Amino acid sequence: MNVPPSLILVLFLLFCPQALHAADPLLGLPPVPIPADNPQTPEKIALGQRLFEDKRFSADGTVSCATCHDREKAFGDALPVSEGVGKQKGTRNAPTVINAVFYKVQFWDGRRSSLEEQAKDPFVNPVEHGLKSHQPILDVIRGDADYPAAFGAVFGVEPASITIDHVVKAIASFERTVVSGNSPFDRYLYGGEKDAMSEAAIRGLAIFRDKGRCQSCHAIEQTDALFTNNQLHNLGVGFKRIEPRLMEIANSLRSAVTRGETIDEKVLTAPDISELGHYVVTFRPSDIGRFKTSGLRNIAVTGPYMHDGSLKTLEEVVELYNKGGEPNPMLDSGILPLDLTAEEKADLVAFLKALTSPEFAHLQTAK
Repeated sequence: MNVPPSLILVLFLLFCPQALHAADPLLGLPPVPIPADNPQTPEKIALGQRLFEDKRFSADGTVSCATCHDREKAFGDALPVSEGVGKQKGTRNAPTVINAVFYKVQFWDGRRSSLEEQAKDPFVNPVEHGLKSHQPILDVIRGDADYPAAFGAVFGVEPASITIDHVVKAIASFERTVVSGNSPFDRYLYGGEKDAMSEAAIRGLAIFRDKGRCQSCHAIEQTDALFTNNQLHNLGVGFKRIEPRLMEIANSLRSAVTRGETIDEKVLTAPDISELGHYVVTFRPSDIGRFKTSGLRNIAVTGPYMHDGSLKTLEEVVELYNKGGEPNPMLDSGILPLDLTAEEKADLVAFLKALTSPEFAHLQTAK
């Protein structure tokens, strides 16, 4: 059934009113950064949401962006590693889109610098959308009953002039509305509601800032908290598997790139190469095993955790940090044993659960 673009826009603004105020911060968040070459408009955002949810942009018509970033799963997929066309499994856990606008780099290994550039890659990855090129997307759009008029209204282009850059600009505009603050933590720290968090969560916040040393990477500022330093670190997760063959694996990546294979394809089709982390971007040995510091908002409803989805619970995550990560030659110097007591670990988990925003609280209850 074809839905008129005007109706899509009305429904979108009804259920996502924050789209009208994308630059206005939520409690606990700074203003959403908007690039000068891709300003927000309600029409562009509504178009981006439709593109985000369109399964026709995959080789078998079963996968959309929303497949791995499902609103009802806090814009993740609740799987250890994502599944694409033909139920193929990749090598990476799907990070939530919530607050992705605040990251300075995208993907776990930081190989893209913007939401627009990130959106291009999954379409042509063989285990995600599985397309050979972006051309099939443009063919669908140009042949659709509503898309040409919507692109014309948003970008001022004729159907033949629609490009993949127009497509990803619209998708990125929608993603910039997927922001989430106003958690119990925000109401407690920034809203002055001293009963917004439980006593255990309040103790957990103190541990987070002091003995747990969490704030070193998961930053809390005076007026807002993104819970990330926007850097990449080596915790040792997954490193043991590649350590005996480390140079062989690194050299195989270099050879693949020389042959013209893409980093994006190798990362999601070769498990060993996936564990190289930021090395796939820089080819610097010091970047082996370094992955992006995730934000912690809504962490209680976006598991499993880590780049490979290997940790199922927050308790397991806390225990990883408590023991000082997984030993390896590239382990970050700031990752040290914490010696937390059982009560302190429980309080820290309670604090992490207090980072859930109200629109996703029902998912925490469901767990």
